[in-house]
Amino acid sequence: MKVLRAGDAALLVETGDLATAHRLNAALRDEPLPGVVDVVPGEQTVLVVADPSADLDRLAARLPRLSLPADAGGDAEPVEIPVTYDGADLDEVAGLTGLSRGEVVRRHSAATYTVAYLGFSPGFGYLTGLDPALHVGRRESPRTSVPAGSVAIADRYAAVYPSSSPGGWRLLGSSGLRLWNATRDPPSLLRPGMRVRFVPGESS
Repeated sequence: MKVLRAGDAALLVETGDLATAHRLNAALRDEPLPGVVDVVPGEQTVLVVADPSADLDRLAARLPRLSLPADAGGDAEPVEIPVTYDGADLDEVAGLTGLSRGEVVRRHSAATYTVAYLGFSPGFGYLTGLDPALHVGRRESPRTSVPAGSVAIADRYAAVYPSSSPGGWRLLGSSGLRLWNATRDPPSLLRPGMRVRFVPGESS
């Protein structure tokens, strides 16, 4: 674990792998250190934002000595996201992978995913665990608007668009589950380290 300065009031911890980033994030969320005001996990890093009055050198010395949980996800059951597999790119993904529509749906819904990190837009979780047979690239021409609730894949990730936005991921279906709600605490349904399952409903 390597701790670097990130400006005047933050530290960037390079963990070297996703699991350690999740465990460090969980440790800092469960038992916040004095002076820490925010924690932002990435795929192999954790940004620790401190109060401007905090002693960063002291904080940097404490971070590598923290006791990390064995499993950031704990014993919590996976969050289930209902999906109607009616996506505009479902047939294209089937063609690119050499699978039938039904097999694309089966493989996508059979996996248990982990929220690697949040980014791109509020509540947008990058989910790891996608079946390698479904690893397809982004669209060459991104859409100017992707509806909220769109269930999509790109490269080795799966995701659900929490709000309407431009996007180039390939759309497999849609979900009515609200992933981002500014009045909820916390606003994002998904958090790093959380497990996710897609539950198929009717397919078109």
